[in-house]
Amino acid sequence: MDLGVRWTLHGDGRTPAPGAVVRPDERLSWPRTAGLGAQHVVAMFGASFVAPVLMGLDPNLAIMMSGVATIVFLLATRGRVPSYLGCSLSFVGVAAVIRAQGGSSATVTGAVFVVGAALFLVGLAVRHFGARIIHAAMPPIVTGAVVMLIGFNLAPVTAATYWPQDQWTALLVMLFTGLAVVCLRGFWSRIAIFLGLVFGYVLSWGLDRVFGQIHSADASGAVTDHWRLDLSGVGQADWIGLPTLHGPSFEWSAILVALPVVIALIAENAGHVKAVGEMTGDNLDDKLGTAISADGVGSMLSTAVGGPPNTTYSENIGVMAATRVYSTAAYWAAAGFALLFGLCPKFGAVVAAVPGGVLGGITVILYGMIGLLGAQIWTNAKVDLRNPLNLVPAAAGIIIGVGNVTLEFTDTFSLSGIALGTLVVITGYHALRAFAPAHLKTQEPLLDEGTSSYDTSGNDAEAGTSGGKGDGEADGEGGQRAKS
Repeated sequence: MDLGVRWTLHGDGRTPAPGAVVRPDERLSWPRTAGLGAQHVVAMFGASFVAPVLMGLDPNLAIMMSGVATIVFLLATRGRVPSYLGCSLSFVGVAAVIRAQGGSSATVTGAVFVVGAALFLVGLAVRHFGARIIHAAMPPIVTGAVVMLIGFNLAPVTAATYWPQDQWTALLVMLFTGLAVVCLRGFWSRIAIFLGLVFGYVLSWGLDRVFGQIHSADASGAVTDHWRLDLSGVGQADWIGLPTLHGPSFEWSAILVALPVVIALIAENAGHVKAVGEMTGDNLDDKLGTAISADGVGSMLSTAVGGPPNTTYSENIGVMAATRVYSTAAYWAAAGFALLFGLCPKFGAVVAAVPGGVLGGITVILYGMIGLLGAQIWTNAKVDLRNPLNLVPAAAGIIIGVGNVTLEFTDTFSLSGIALGTLVVITGYHALRAFAPAHLKTQEPLLDEGTSSYDTSGNDAEAGTSGGKGDGEADGEGGQRAKS
């Protein structure tokens, strides 16, 4: 069985010829491959460590399980889809809502485990019926609205939790990160979030040395005198050791909050497969269902032991675009480095010590970018918001999601925020479409990002290979740039 773990040496193994690319089944010399793997790890550092911190989970375990998930993905796709799977920011809002309802880390990981299982089943369905089922169930108007309400639902987390801990540090970090995202080029622009973290870390240390303790809310919300940067946990952490593990706990209320994120993950994976296919020149539509299922399995493995969910990362797509090296051997090297980092608790303690004010400055940009990616989906798919069939369900769902509106069914069961908003968008769109007059339904359907074509005959086992070209290539890559 070909598992995609055999590579031919590209040229002399040193530098690709001008205009040449290193294909997924090729590699450079092993020292250069290892160097590229390390570069991939650095590229995903920013988001893969920010996400678990924001979710209240162990960053060491997050980085370790990202390596495991990447290995699973590479094996499942037989080495045809070069990709790194890092911690998904799409679940940050879900974790915040679950914890606000009194849920523990086990409740968070249990809910996300179910999302991973759902994603796995969606991938199997795409393999069997073809990619067209994605568009049938979740057209761009629905996908964009759900991504938008997930991102904007996070605004109160920044405003009430992180920003008040150190407003001036948050402001400076926001300005620095914004400049890094806009002004830097190439690889450096891909790690702008990571650079913002480093800048805020150093800035907080300097402010503590110059001005002493700050009188503000701490991470628990209590207003006290405290250091901006507390490194006490770093000194107590071991250099080598296993991360803290815990099992998931399943509660229906938490699961219902988390399930809508499946929509965002499908769009991310579809966009990634499309983007990689465009860069390598391969038609990877037949691997779309496999990629989605592999992502689901990776997330299930991670959350089963207490880690965060994973998804494909556009930062690593950027590294491939910059280097023109698409070798999956580099991703195997990256996964190996991630496993090693996960075995260093002291490294995780350094990450966990990131001050709240620093997170405030970064999340102002990050959460807004996630939300606005919903608008990008609409733009790429040419969604007409003048059509009330599109406008009404999206408008209602977004306001419910952003405003955290609650619908109480009984004293013990209610839906609110992300879950209720997503339900309104999906059911509202399909219900209204069933009763809408014909002239509101005449717009030609457009494929979601990443599903570049599909089989109209319905007989292909994977995403089909006939049909029209899709429009939204930038959506999937951009979506991951924000979340990762």
